[in-house]
Amino acid sequence: MKNFKVFALIFCASIIGFSLLISSVSAQPKPIEFNYSTFFPAPHRMTVLAVEWGKELEKRTDGRVKVTMFPGGTLTKGDAAYDGVVKGISDLCLTVLGYTRGKFPLSEVIDLPLGYKSGYAATKVVNDYFKKFNPKEFDEVKVMYFHAHGPGILHTSKKAVSKLEDLKGLKIRSHGLSAKVVAALGGTPVAMPMPETYDALSRGVTEGVVAPIEALDGWKLAEVTKFTTQNFGSAYSTAFIVAMNKAKWAALPADIQRIIEKLNEEWIERTGKLWDEIDKKGYDVVRARGNQVIALSQEEDWKWTKLVKPIYDDYVKDTKAKGLPGEEALKFSFETLYNYQK
Repeated sequence: MKNFKVFALIFCASIIGFSLLISSVSAQPKPIEFNYSTFFPAPHRMTVLAVEWGKELEKRTDGRVKVTMFPGGTLTKGDAAYDGVVKGISDLCLTVLGYTRGKFPLSEVIDLPLGYKSGYAATKVVNDYFKKFNPKEFDEVKVMYFHAHGPGILHTSKKAVSKLEDLKGLKIRSHGLSAKVVAALGGTPVAMPMPETYDALSRGVTEGVVAPIEALDGWKLAEVTKFTTQNFGSAYSTAFIVAMNKAKWAALPADIQRIIEKLNEEWIERTGKLWDEIDKKGYDVVRARGNQVIALSQEEDWKWTKLVKPIYDDYVKDTKAKGLPGEEALKFSFETLYNYQK
């Protein structure tokens, strides 16, 4: 009888303890979930870094936020990613401004061929530009941060290009404002997003591509190109945005907003430095495959530089017609880039 009473007490205590545990677990709030869309494939270092942003956010919020990454355009394609955030299809996106040409007219200044030499410098310029001008063209979203790749230069599949005459008429994959760069230099621009480029080069739909050297590794383009031309004087960059749905942002607790904003500032630095790191890796891959890297002579590079200058004039004219301070933005971007690259 005594043993039965002891057993009954232990059993009751166990039931009470289990009930309290279940009650405690059920009382914990569900984490805030973010769906994050990017067109970069899963193995690309930019996707890996974006995943790390999400993991770090989860850590700093003690699990109150959970981020699920959708790489390779599996949730929204590159040219639909920004609008996907606006409409709430995804909560976050990493995409290219130039994929929706005309939607961000003032910010096209970053994509101009300003003579970029570094992805870190380009990344600092685009974020400094945003802080100064705070353009209304981004009012539909909450901007997390921007970044921009290293010098966008020429890569060809069959023909070495060491002078302007070699480029004339070649079909070159481009996007956004880089299409105007190709046209100004005498090539024939073929507009397409990066995920379609490998196939286009392998089938001969295009004969080259303008892109940072990292793309020859990150997008495997070294397999379908043989020559890289270092036209640094006319090198462009591409502005990338990480954006959040505005309503999603507004619904976040203030302390989580502060954590995210601090994290974003850190990721500007990390992303800018990573662009330069993966550019170096791109050169390693190109040379390992025996592809040829062609350095333009100073005289030749200046010829290319002069040919793209009218693109600046078009930008100023177009933004002025829209009542936007394009001339001021161009001057600011040039001066800021010079300070970072000197």
